[in-house]
Amino acid sequence: MAGADYPARMSLDSSWETDWHIARACLEWQVEVGVVDAICDAPIDRYALDPAPAQRPALKPAAKPAPQPGAALPAASAAVDPVAEAEAMAAAAPDLAALEAALGSYPHCDLKLGARNLVFCDGRAGARVMIVGEAPGREEDQRGRPFVGEAGQLLDRMFAAIGMARDHPDHGQAVYITNILPWRPPQNRDPSPEERAMMRPFVLRHIELAAPDILVLMGRISAMTLLGTKDGITQIRGQWREVAGRPALPMLHPAYLLRNPVAKRETWADLLDLQARLRTTT
Repeated sequence: MAGADYPARMSLDSSWETDWHIARACLEWQVEVGVVDAICDAPIDRYALDPAPAQRPALKPAAKPAPQPGAALPAASAAVDPVAEAEAMAAAAPDLAALEAALGSYPHCDLKLGARNLVFCDGRAGARVMIVGEAPGREEDQRGRPFVGEAGQLLDRMFAAIGMARDHPDHGQAVYITNILPWRPPQNRDPSPEERAMMRPFVLRHIELAAPDILVLMGRISAMTLLGTKDGITQIRGQWREVAGRPALPMLHPAYLLRNPVAKRETWADLLDLQARLRTTT
């Protein structure tokens, strides 16, 4: 081969006949240079990119057949309320396994169409502390577990500093983890208000079934969704609130701490406050 970029040049030269071996060589070259996704996470509207899109003729709607004499007219279908349906499906789940199945069958959130896995939970159900994060990232989507990437590794170290872990055999020192969204948003964008509203009933039912003593709202999206606040997470972190009848502590997301290491001092204070609250909460 003439060089490291040989497969790329070869694939662009129309004089080469593309066969299985050439296609494989091109794919291996892309992997070597760091390509991780073959397609975009979000669809591209090519018409919006065209400064002067061609006018397409409007399609003439098909004529509706005339109703037969004496036939009953069809009733107008009521508009579906995605939030009301989410509330009904969540309330009908008797346990965590049924709630996960309900999420998987929920038809109104298009995020599931582009996700590899439904990311439901990790840690020990019944733990005294339940962490509610924001949404899965790329690694979480690939592995089907929350907080397994770089931010998740920092999260584990944070709670290990106060003697807690997601796999701790003692429920009093274990943590249970979930997210507001169980599917990765395209390009890790923030969840839309509609997506958060649809998932909120499932999260509240998740909290009820997991039955923690204390909630940790990890990050801005979690706090906005469960507290209904528009304040930034840096303004409300460390301030105890209540969610679903339980004390809830908003904290800075580990991803934020990776970008702003100076904020780890505030997070350490929140962890110590959490530890003290656990001692006085029965």
